[in-house]
Formats: sequence, structure tokens, C-alpha cells
Amino acid sequence: MAESSNIVRVTDVYKTFQLGKVEVQALKGVNLEILRGNYISIMGPSGSGKSTLFNMIGGLDKPSSGKVFIDEVDIAQLDAYELAWLRCRKIGYIFQTFNIIQVMTALENITLPMVFAGMNNDAATEKGLQLLELVGLGDRYSHKPFELSGGQQQRVAIARALANDPAIILADEPTGNLDLTTGEEIIALLKRLSQERNVTVISATHDFKMLNVSDQVVWIRDGTVDKIEDREELSISIGKIDTRH
Repeated sequence: MAESSNIVRVTDVYKTFQLGKVEVQALKGVNLEILRGNYISIMGPSGSGKSTLFNMIGGLDKPSSGKVFIDEVDIAQLDAYELAWLRCRKIGYIFQTFNIIQVMTALENITLPMVFAGMNNDAATEKGLQLLELVGLGDRYSHKPFELSGGQQQRVAIARALANDPAIILADEPTGNLDLTTGEEIIALLKRLSQERNVTVISATHDFKMLNVSDQVVWIRDGTVDKIEDREELSISIGKIDTRH
């Protein structure tokens, strides 16, 4: 069977949360298709449903109604074990707060997902060192998070996200805790990895610098897709980022 060009399909997704006696409809019939290998930014104001949609795509939450397909698998039909397997093998996560384990070295943080996936320790160590080289931290493998800058910690998080060769990297405000220059470096690194490894990068972000590297921007407003703009259609351009290096 031919490989689908869509890595993600969101079909008529609604999500309702119960806050006390009040029902809050976070998503109101979202439809979205994301092509394999594209760099996507999901943008929108706080409370727009951006993070809820992001969590649906990542299998971190399930729709109240509608379907989310990852690589043509309906994730709502998966049991807890199958969903954990999919998240481990298909998706790499990068968070605003880095979420790396403080008592572990950079290398140990990166090899952990590989060990969970069943790789032996020697192979995981070798691959972990290669990933640290890839993100420019080859000489920091024995450093713990408190010995690394914010940008370096985020690079460790990116290397960890790549540990099991995912089809998708989900980046939740990946530049939110970084200064301007470091944020630009992280954006350029993600773009380069997307291009070199054909990984689909999906970022929920407020950072307009993302627009310059995005193949497509999905604008979310009031729980719906307000508009989808391809790179050449983007009306805002802020500080061009050189992603060739």
C-alpha cells in the first residue's frame, strides 16, 4: 500500500471540558490535514484552543467527538498500551520548560526513550552520542541540566525527541523560555532537522519568528481553524532566519 502523504488528519473534532458546572467547548469542529515532512506552526491567542488541538495531535488527549489519525491510525481506537507505543515510536515531544530529568546527564536523558523502546544500552549510548553531536552538544554528554544553559537544555530536549526516529516532532512553545538569539538558533535547528530527516514538525507557538521557517501556518481562533496559510501566502515576515547552516 502506498504511503499516505498526510501524516496527521483531524476530522470534525470537538472537545468539551467540564469546569465545575460550566461546559467549555475548546474545539468546535476542527478539520486539518498535515503533510508528511512539513514544518507547521499552530498559532492563536490564549484560550483559542491551540494547545487543546496540539494535545489531540499528540495523543495526549482524546476528542469528545470526531477523529484524529496519525499515519492513518485512528488514535481514539487505541488502548492505553497501544497509545503509549505510538507516542514512544512515532512522536517526539519538546516542551517550553524542557522537561528533562534533573538528576540525569544529557546523555542519560536522551537514551531513556530508547531504553523504554527496547534498545540495548550500548546501542542507545552510541546513538545518544550521535544525537548530541547533531544538536551541537557532543562535548556536554556528561553534564546535568543545572550545568547547561536554557538553550543547551532545549537542544538536549530536541535530541531526546529524535531518539526513536519519530515521524512527528511536537514542539510546545519551544522558544518560550529562551532569549531572542537562542530562540532563533532553536528554530533554525528544528527547521534543519525537519529538512534533513523528513520529520514533520508541528509547533504550538506565539513566536512570530516561526513564520519564516514554517511551510504552513494554522491560525486557531475561538476553537476553530480561522485560516491556513502556506509559506508563500504569509502576510507577516519578521527578521528572516537563515536556516542553511
